[in-house]
Amino acid sequence: MMKFLPLILLGLYLVAMWFFSAWRLKKDLNEKATPLRHPRLTPMLKRLGDAMDLPPIQAHVYEVEPVNGLAAPDGRIFLTRGFIRKLDACEVTAEEMASVIAHELGHVSLGHSRRRMIDFAGQNAIRLALAGVLGRFLPGIGTWIANAVATAVAARLSRQDEFEADRFASALMIKAGLGTDPQKSLFRKLDKLTGSASGGAPAWFLSHPPTARRIAAIEAHEARWTRG
Repeated sequence: MMKFLPLILLGLYLVAMWFFSAWRLKKDLNEKATPLRHPRLTPMLKRLGDAMDLPPIQAHVYEVEPVNGLAAPDGRIFLTRGFIRKLDACEVTAEEMASVIAHELGHVSLGHSRRRMIDFAGQNAIRLALAGVLGRFLPGIGTWIANAVATAVAARLSRQDEFEADRFASALMIKAGLGTDPQKSLFRKLDKLTGSASGGAPAWFLSHPPTARRIAAIEAHEARWTRG
């Protein structure tokens, strides 16, 4: 029994971490979010809802400045205040913002939001286990290697989720009569809007696929749907 004690303790640690992370995220969103009531986006929310045979989509504004969209594990959709500011400054269009909401709806509908909380615990398990093993044989760099492997696993899972959510958003935008042009045009603006770029980091470490690949995937889906 004692030989399994480290594994049992690791399991309990990861479960506790999962519950704490979920609680902290929900608390932060509840404290810093308000219902989305924007005159340019209200028609977009209705069109997306109509396309899904649902009432207008409900979304919230997360009162932080970084430009982003978020699908919470409880199914709520958020746009950051920074993103709304870009809309008000006419740096993005209402249709482009609708594509963000459609993308986050994809994460919710496909179960990505809940699964990512579980994946987070799994990634920490990989990191801790590898750090313990490699640390014995490669003192000093074993922990670094463990972190790199866990990061690579997380990035690969995240990129696959992004492609799947992009496909969902494309289908929904087409059904809503908005098309995929807003989705693609927003991708071309994202690096400038967010003030970030890959900086030459290896592609497998990036949580989001390269813009060109995302646009190419959307166009490939459109071509198949058109032929169908």
